[in-house]
Amino acid sequence: MEKASGKPLQPCVCLLASLCVFFWAFIFYFHFQVLSSSSSTSNPAQQSFSLFSISINPRQRQEIATDSTLPGELLAPRSSQLGPPLLPEPKPSIHRRGWPKSKPSASPSVPQKPFFPFTDALKMLDNKSDPCGGRYIYVHDLPPRFNDDMIRDCRKLSLWTNMCKFTTNAGLGPPLENTEGVFSDTGWYATNQFAVDVVFNNRMKRYECLTNDSSIAAAIFVPFYAGFDISRYLWGYNTSVRDAASLDLVDWLMKRPEWSVMGGRDHFLVAGRITWDFRRLTDLDSDWGSKLLFLPAAKNMSMLVVESSPWNSNDFAIPYPTYFHPANDADVFAWQDRMRKLKRKHLFSFAGAPRPGSSKSIRGQIIEQCKNSKVCKLLECDLGESKCHSPSTIMQMFQSSLFCLQPQGDSYTRRSAFDSILAGCIPVFFHPGSAYVQYTWHLPRNFSTYSVFIPEDDIRKRNVSIEERLKQIHPDVVKVMREQVIGLIPRVIYADPRSKLETLNDAFDVAVQAMIDKVMKLRRDIIDKTEDKDFIEENSWKYALLEGQRRVGAHEWDPFFSKSKDTNAVSNSSSAEAAKNSWKIEQRDQS
Repeated sequence: MEKASGKPLQPCVCLLASLCVFFWAFIFYFHFQVLSSSSSTSNPAQQSFSLFSISINPRQRQEIATDSTLPGELLAPRSSQLGPPLLPEPKPSIHRRGWPKSKPSASPSVPQKPFFPFTDALKMLDNKSDPCGGRYIYVHDLPPRFNDDMIRDCRKLSLWTNMCKFTTNAGLGPPLENTEGVFSDTGWYATNQFAVDVVFNNRMKRYECLTNDSSIAAAIFVPFYAGFDISRYLWGYNTSVRDAASLDLVDWLMKRPEWSVMGGRDHFLVAGRITWDFRRLTDLDSDWGSKLLFLPAAKNMSMLVVESSPWNSNDFAIPYPTYFHPANDADVFAWQDRMRKLKRKHLFSFAGAPRPGSSKSIRGQIIEQCKNSKVCKLLECDLGESKCHSPSTIMQMFQSSLFCLQPQGDSYTRRSAFDSILAGCIPVFFHPGSAYVQYTWHLPRNFSTYSVFIPEDDIRKRNVSIEERLKQIHPDVVKVMREQVIGLIPRVIYADPRSKLETLNDAFDVAVQAMIDKVMKLRRDIIDKTEDKDFIEENSWKYALLEGQRRVGAHEWDPFFSKSKDTNAVSNSSSAEAAKNSWKIEQRDQS
């Protein structure tokens, strides 16, 4: 029985043994061939870690997964084709050392540059194919109450002067007769010295690079007749009336989308009067002028005036208008040649009146010296019917003189300085505020190349002889200086607004380009974060002389512009008084 029962078991045992061997052979083959070939494309560390992971239990796996000292590659999950990962994947919200914060991008993102709404305007500078690239001007379309209505109501622009005749011919006034042959045949007008508002605006209407797209504009012009506006209300009106149009203007501008681009820092306007007519310190009716230039919004804008403040940075001086407004380049060249050929029989001349009410004025001493000199021509302006208001008389005297004395007027500046340059007469200044710190856009900063400077104290305290000082200048030097003055003529005159000079830049062209340069520099500084945060406004006159330098120090002209340390009231009140006196002189002249 035992033998018979044992024989059938052998085949079963052999079969089971064969199956077991085959099974384990399959297991080893699968592990070493399939798995190893699959992991050959991964990091070798992953392969050895996969082998190692077979001998650890789930608790140990969890401890390894939470161990932040292991490299991220070791904790990376395997392909889903091989079943569930051996180690748990990290939670996306948890950042551990060795794990990336976010999934790496196929193409790394490039940091975006900050956006500035004036970028297109700056790009226009690089467009060399566009003759107006970097020169476009956008002009606000103001309601007529800010400009044209004033011209239509021109009889109210001045108490003593009929401004209606001076607003004719695009603001040039009536043509001058040339009975004495002092002028050239064309281009001469009886232009009022305060008519720059309308002259400038009419020139802007024909500017060759106007645009309706403010996004490409290099600067934005505001055609508000600020000078005409204030001239209507200076006498007999309270401060509310004097400020009404200015407040209305800034309210209108601040609602425009163009304003928001730079907060008005790319805007400019023109006022054909001195700055002190727009710098009233208080709201007392007894104080002079309006407060336009002290309004917060107006402090961002630039205002072009015939005399600026040395201590403020939102106004810039442009030349007073002369009587000459050429229509073409040939008229300018012909006039320059004529001034070169003139024989000048007087060493120096002076046209003006004394200021007996001003203890600081040196006009009395100047008049006295001129009377006592055989080489001085004097035109006194306070005796009866004055010839000082005759353009032909003024120009004839200047054309016959080598030097023309230009002391302060009621304020720092006077129109006569530009009349003398037009006549090829070398100006003599006694205060740096009369030209040197004013017209830095239009006149050379090296003032000794075109003018003579004699400090007021040399006349007032030291009794220096003007005649002797001028005689010390060598004739060859005088010739060079006169040529420099004649060369300046195009830059200090306003061409006829109804035409355009071809190769020459006049006072309008120079001013517009200077404004464009100012705005463009400001935009670059904003982008580069290089704006001057340490700018001292009280030293504005120094910055203008330094041509963009960042720091200013002591200057030889500091005594001329010293101010009260505790308040601006002293300087501003005296300047306002000077402005008021200028109107009194105008009243007397017209009576």
